[in-house]
Amino acid sequence: MTTTKKLLRRGIPLYAIIAPGVLFFLIFRYLPMFGIAIAFQNYDPFDGFLHSDWVGLEHFRRLFSEQDFWILMRNTLAMSCLNLFLFFPAPIILALLLNEVRVKAYRKSVQTITYLPHFLSWVVVVSMTVIMFSTQDGALNKLLISWGWERFDLLTNPDYFRTLYLLQNIWKETGWSAIIFLAALASVDPTLFEAAVVDGASRWKQMLHISLPALKSVIFIMFILRLGQVLDIGFEHVLLMQNPLNMDVSDIFDTYVYRTGILSAQFSFTTAVGLFKSVVGLVLVIAANTLAKRFGEEGVY
Repeated sequence: MTTTKKLLRRGIPLYAIIAPGVLFFLIFRYLPMFGIAIAFQNYDPFDGFLHSDWVGLEHFRRLFSEQDFWILMRNTLAMSCLNLFLFFPAPIILALLLNEVRVKAYRKSVQTITYLPHFLSWVVVVSMTVIMFSTQDGALNKLLISWGWERFDLLTNPDYFRTLYLLQNIWKETGWSAIIFLAALASVDPTLFEAAVVDGASRWKQMLHISLPALKSVIFIMFILRLGQVLDIGFEHVLLMQNPLNMDVSDIFDTYVYRTGILSAQFSFTTAVGLFKSVVGLVLVIAANTLAKRFGEEGVY
């Protein structure tokens, strides 16, 4: 018992450090999970959880029979695929390129410039986009008109919505997302690069055969975690870019939940939608983690 007390006393500073994180997850992640029950009820705020009528899987049947379900699924998966296959490699490429820069002052300057957009809210980013590309008063269209060209309809044309969404994501989050890959590259043994130089390997071959393999386990883990958010692609960003003219390609599960759950007060139905999204993400994470383990890679667990 004496040894146990000593260990506990010695660990008090560590417990104090992790306490805010533990409390955060308990209050904002685990306690709200009890609210999942309303997905199986006709929840009435006045009756509460205990006295609302139970309806079983009725809300899920309604979700899958909705005419908009497949449109929402198509739009959400389309933008998720853009994030997975076009945005996800961008931080990796940036980290590899920054790792090859030998002038520290230049490398730190580039890192700072690429990190800064992360600290801007999506409200600011979308506002900047509107100021630049608005059909009537946008800076780009004013410049085109002054040159005698026609206006360029970017914000209201549904053909450009997904491309614009992707470019905004890349501009805002690439630098910040590259931090974890730069940290992994910092742990690579420098003697490997020295040996490669002695063997006559070019900078490109050093990147391909030393730097990139060093990132392999981190890439797998980050990709698996990203799969867990395949149906959760950023409510605020999409909502701010959405307008009646691009609704056919911009309406996703998150914006649908906002309109149906918050504006129309259909809490039980939209909780069922959220639970469906979570289950899909969980299944994908488990499947991807199992495949990674079978191929000899490190998984999330």
